[in-house]
Amino acid sequence: MELQDIRAVLFDMDGTLVDSDAVVDRSWTQWATEYGVPVADVLAIAHGSPAEATIGRLRPDLPPAERAEAVARVLDIESSDLSDVVPTPGALELTALLDRRGLPWAVYTSASTRLAKVRLGAVGISPSILVTLDDVSRGKPNPEGYLRAAELLGVPAQQCLVVEDTEVGLSAGRAAGALTAGLKGIPADVQLTDLHDLVRRFESLTAE
Repeated sequence: MELQDIRAVLFDMDGTLVDSDAVVDRSWTQWATEYGVPVADVLAIAHGSPAEATIGRLRPDLPPAERAEAVARVLDIESSDLSDVVPTPGALELTALLDRRGLPWAVYTSASTRLAKVRLGAVGISPSILVTLDDVSRGKPNPEGYLRAAELLGVPAQQCLVVEDTEVGLSAGRAAGALTAGLKGIPADVQLTDLHDLVRRFESLTAE
């Protein structure tokens, strides 16, 4: 499938539509300090992965109740810090372009619904369809969330473009059967420097 064949776009949130890298690093650094985990170990795997999976890998010794508390703790830290949370370059232009073209789009994020709404609201992005970690039984790299987002848009996942900035997210997109676009040098079907690249690609398709 080529870019001109897609019927919908499925976006990751953090690092893709929302530049929250600094706050993610700050939040997980604070959590790591509180829970006695080396900061470098946390930051190596926290981006793009569900918090519960990250914490399960870092503190497998925690019983279920304490693990749930640890997940709630990092969510509280992240939700209360909106410093430096801004749209990524091209995010507002791209979503506006898709709306003008009548090309449906959705967001699927490994964040909770609470955190996703806070961050998307902070940058002025309002997806008609939002799928979060709270809506799936298996997070990224499992394709469940992207399959769900495509279903809610009424478009087969195989006719969607998944836009991501992490390998775990792109793995989920590939597993869903979607065309993939990768930021930050992550290998994908379509390589992007930033979302302005995708704006230009869509505009050139119309020009052709």
